[in-house]
Amino acid sequence: MDEEQNLNSMKLNQRILFMAVLSLLLVIQAGMAQSVKFTEHKLKNGLRVILSEDHSAPAYSISVVYNAGSRDERPGRTGFAHLFEHMMFQGSENVGKGEHFVLIENNGGGMNGSTNSDRTEYHETLPANQIDLGLFLESDRMRSLVINQANLDNQRETVKEERRQRYDNQPYGLTFDTLFETAYDSFGYKHSTIGSMEDLNAASVKDVADFFKTYYAPNNAVLTLVGDFKPSDALSKIEKYFGDIPSQAPPPAPDMTEPKQTAERRKTIEDPLAQIPRLDIGWKIPPGNTPDWYALYVLGEILSTGQSSRFYQNLVREKQVAVQEGAGPFERRGPSLFIVDLLLVPGKDPKEVERLVYEELERVKNQPVTDAELQKIRMEVKRGKVEQLEGTLFRAQALGENALFYNDPNVINTGNDKLMSVTKEQIQKVARTYLIDSNRTVLTTVPKPRVGGAQ
Repeated sequence: MDEEQNLNSMKLNQRILFMAVLSLLLVIQAGMAQSVKFTEHKLKNGLRVILSEDHSAPAYSISVVYNAGSRDERPGRTGFAHLFEHMMFQGSENVGKGEHFVLIENNGGGMNGSTNSDRTEYHETLPANQIDLGLFLESDRMRSLVINQANLDNQRETVKEERRQRYDNQPYGLTFDTLFETAYDSFGYKHSTIGSMEDLNAASVKDVADFFKTYYAPNNAVLTLVGDFKPSDALSKIEKYFGDIPSQAPPPAPDMTEPKQTAERRKTIEDPLAQIPRLDIGWKIPPGNTPDWYALYVLGEILSTGQSSRFYQNLVREKQVAVQEGAGPFERRGPSLFIVDLLLVPGKDPKEVERLVYEELERVKNQPVTDAELQKIRMEVKRGKVEQLEGTLFRAQALGENALFYNDPNVINTGNDKLMSVTKEQIQKVARTYLIDSNRTVLTTVPKPRVGGAQ
């Protein structure tokens, strides 16, 4: 009787598992069948507007992305793009210092901003009856940000403290910046987004005002609305709030050309806060939204995502030389990096672990990835799209960034299709083309010996 019960229990579990998988597949299929519908518009002052109507919930998200990232900075004035992310919350002509946060939170919303090398972005998610509030707040600071010595001093100290917390006083906090500084020759991607203490200290009110006038103009931005509204009504409100903000001369385009690397670059840094060694290897690759970039993305997933991935199985589980592994391409408007990063088991030789990484990459170059590996990644891509597109905020951000980066907001619909169509042959081709000795930069981060030699 016990055996019969066990058999019935196993059959029941199998049926449950089958139904769960079937349900997931149906959800994925439904999600993939739907595309994000949107319309594009442009105001007379050059502001690019993207509207995506969705009445599934009484809420909306607004995203304003500016063509102003750390790549637009110049030597001696780094960190300005990120400093401005903070300055933009310090008040404007009709909004008091700190009032932006209060108005959003008191009306049941959320908000934030972020800066990277390629752009600066601000967003709010609010109830559908507060579209005027979101548009008013974003337009008022685009038009009339308060720039004075007190606000600059306050936010300069905030950014410096953020640098201390996130970079200077974090284990491996300087690793990525050091990797980029070593790998890149072009200043735009070579320097840190958060900037140096010296450059932050040197910033003047005039420097900040000039940066604002140059980059925070309607013709240098994309505004996206996604959610519960009528597009005609939303467009008239956008015209009302943003239409009279004057455009500015287009900012100078940074030179993002990167000379071909002809020899391996290698560096070792000592980290007083690190407990175990870390290995980072970067190869220069093409920009995002290119066929080779998509193939490298799939390769990164095969190498490092999940316990069935090659690096996890080989380096973490079998050979036990790493406790954490990762691989994949950065998405950038200009030349990107494909990065392999590993936290090593204490006592393991970084050179030996590095050799094992290259052995795995040679396998990819010489033997096609398996059907099972490719299918796994395709399922992950399908599931990921369904999960990402649930919220209005992701859609608003993706539409705006794709418009700014690639002049094609529809990448939100086509990008995953491009990932799904990556073939074994493409993966081998990009591995052989880019993941080569002369194109790589190797950074080893080791714990700094303590006083007396104790570790």
